[in-house]
Amino acid sequence: MADLVRRKVSVIATPGSVVAALAAKAATTTIPVVFSVPEDPVGLGLVATLGRPGGNATGINTLSQEVTGKRLRLLHDLVPKATRFAVLSNPGNASSHQTTLREVRKAAGPMGVQIQKTLSASTAGEIDAVFGVLARERVDALFVASDAFLNSRGVQFVTLTARERIPAAYSAEDVVAVGGLMSYGSDLSDLTRQVGIYTGSILKGAKPADLPVLQSAKFKFVLNLQTARALGIEVPPAVLSIADEVIE
Repeated sequence: MADLVRRKVSVIATPGSVVAALAAKAATTTIPVVFSVPEDPVGLGLVATLGRPGGNATGINTLSQEVTGKRLRLLHDLVPKATRFAVLSNPGNASSHQTTLREVRKAAGPMGVQIQKTLSASTAGEIDAVFGVLARERVDALFVASDAFLNSRGVQFVTLTARERIPAAYSAEDVVAVGGLMSYGSDLSDLTRQVGIYTGSILKGAKPADLPVLQSAKFKFVLNLQTARALGIEVPPAVLSIADEVIE
């Protein structure tokens, strides 16, 4: 970010990353910043209010943390016999890490789900190590937190969950497209497009302070039936009927 400021770029766009958004906000008070973040941007200190951001930053709240409980519920509905769950988050993304653990624990009790293990990973090697723990602990399912780094490791997750035969839920549909079991979250392609629209508006002269922070209104439940079959999961008809996209 310091390098971008030195280059005097016209605008900095940080889709999908709280860490990048906060770094951009800290690096400059003059260059416009357009973000998409999974939680309250007011609480993160990115804007003063949603309606009137008031500074050099604006963007989209993807509400990924707000739907954490729903994602856990869908994973449990998909594998109803599962009772021992593990949660994986990225400690490098401190706000998401803490919020995910809080929301998962709050949602687990009413479902009769036990959060047997909370695990952390911020590198590819640490993800490999996590699956060694999961194999020893014999957990029934894995909940992966909404995080840009974790979402980028889709192929690694698919390989490891297949090897250990662990059903897993993600926030990003891209992971399901490469073989992940299921995802539930904001329509990321639509949100990233909106980041581009706001960036274009700023390049044409709009000021971030005058562009209200948008909130995600479209969520998708994506299910990979091929992966379900490979894991020996018989998808309940009620779950299949509410999927927004089914990958055969």
